[in-house]
Amino acid sequence: MNIQQLEDSRVKLTLLGLSNYKYVTSIASQVDLVQYSPSHISTPEALKNYVKTAVDGYYHKTCIPFLVFDKSKNTYAGCTRFMNIDSKNKILDIGSTWIAYEFQGTGLNKHMKYVMLKYAFENLKIEKVEFKIDERNMRSRKAVENLGATLEGVLRQNIYLLNGFKRNTCIYGILNTEWDALKATVFKDFEAK
Repeated sequence: MNIQQLEDSRVKLTLLGLSNYKYVTSIASQVDLVQYSPSHISTPEALKNYVKTAVDGYYHKTCIPFLVFDKSKNTYAGCTRFMNIDSKNKILDIGSTWIAYEFQGTGLNKHMKYVMLKYAFENLKIEKVEFKIDERNMRSRKAVENLGATLEGVLRQNIYLLNGFKRNTCIYGILNTEWDALKATVFKDFEAK
């Protein structure tokens, strides 16, 4: 898992670490940016702890965290990561994704997912990518469905959020056997570098 960056014509993902996370401090403090997530990032100290946990996961080979850079706007937009990496079963999650409000709905997220899915299936030889989303987060659910992911089930009341609410989590998946068809349809206009 020696990866430095993923990119296409629109997005560049670089490894997130303690030396560069400050690029997204102002984004992390946007109100309700991660309202459906159990993660606390809204203060500088909380964000630093979040990054420390991600870096620790990277060194233990359970996640690969990224900073998201929007090439069209020439600025940082947020974070995302490969997580819950299970090398034995060849499965991982794409999650912990948050981008500033001004980047949402611009197509940036689709480019992020394209470079991540491509790397997961073609380089890491992962057999299944999962997405775990709060049942109430219809915007994120629709975005993942538009990528071609299949809703596989709902885990009832399985994660506490920061406000004490215990959410239901929708599990979506994409299999490596579905990737070529998705590249030819959902991502047909994308070009990786």
